[in-house]
Amino acid sequence: MSDSRSDDGLTNPAFGNERPFSVGIEEELFLVDPLSGALNNSSAAVLARVGSSPAQVERELHACQVELISPVSRTAAEATATLQRTRRALLGTGTGLLGAGTHPSASETSAEITDKERYEQIRELLGDAVLTPVGGLHVHVGMASARAAVRAYNGLREHLPLLQALSANSPLRHGRDTGLASAREVTLRGWPRSGVPRALEGYDDFCALAALMTRAADVPDYTWFWWKLRPHPRLGTVEVRSLDAQTRSQDTAALAALVHCLAHHHAERDLPAPSPPEVVEEGLFRAARFGVRAELPDAGGELHPLSEVLATTLELCADSVAELGCAAELETLGALVADGGGAGRQRAIYEVAGMQSLLRALVEITAGSEPPRAPPDP
Repeated sequence: MSDSRSDDGLTNPAFGNERPFSVGIEEELFLVDPLSGALNNSSAAVLARVGSSPAQVERELHACQVELISPVSRTAAEATATLQRTRRALLGTGTGLLGAGTHPSASETSAEITDKERYEQIRELLGDAVLTPVGGLHVHVGMASARAAVRAYNGLREHLPLLQALSANSPLRHGRDTGLASAREVTLRGWPRSGVPRALEGYDDFCALAALMTRAADVPDYTWFWWKLRPHPRLGTVEVRSLDAQTRSQDTAALAALVHCLAHHHAERDLPAPSPPEVVEEGLFRAARFGVRAELPDAGGELHPLSEVLATTLELCADSVAELGCAAELETLGALVADGGGAGRQRAIYEVAGMQSLLRALVEITAGSEPPRAPPDP
């Protein structure tokens, strides 16, 4: 799913143009030396050589990254399978790929900005905030109507801390352990319009907010809002943007399936009382700091272990899980939590074997070759 139309999409939204509850996934991957894992600013050369691929492949803000965009799909598993095949097609060019929220060892100034007008404008707008590239996983779910999109947006907003904690996969940045589970999240906090907006009263409310913020930020349209969650009327979807890119494709499928089920559940229901923005923001920071080991606040501020929040959430959307056929993908979340999430897996390698071994492992796993799992902590 890509932004190809010239208008902002607000006046003539595309809701209902696709099959309701279709799903699309976008993953931002780092281009690296296949042996050393060092960052390569080679997106132009890679795209020139890849030829046709199962998913769309686009340049990203930084020349050391590409974005893989699945076709509109029926399930998260179907979309992820297309991305897996596209990873293999990219590997055929000779590049290495690394899936994570940040590159663990690249220096702050090693990433070049892609030669594209939009990206040059972003560089001019944000200054040094764009020096460190980050890898995100974005999930789109097709909505039958604007009303359904706003309902899904309001509902998904409540689950963002859980989703971010499950996806946290960037503990290292600039060659050191940051003490965070998601350094990507903290890096993006330097960008404007990168947080979570308030709950919406309806589609007209979103249009008014988008118009207000477009004027205030002096940007062309709402696609310049890097919010963690947004209705996307140009594509007819609701889009979750808060997730770290994943190393293992099965984790991508699990996270996308959870977003898919939650969007399906909430699109049919009005949210009784949204959480205050301050509580959502606190939950997001706790998710970034502690990952799957986080305790997350409910709407009243009470803290709950992530395992409890996840169990409650899966129970909430059980009917949607059955209807969408996502149960097998969601089973992967148990192993993800037990391993400490992507951040825990990275630290387990880094603390024992060092940076070079971590980079090699990330390149191998992104390519689809899983090394032996480390034993659990005693």
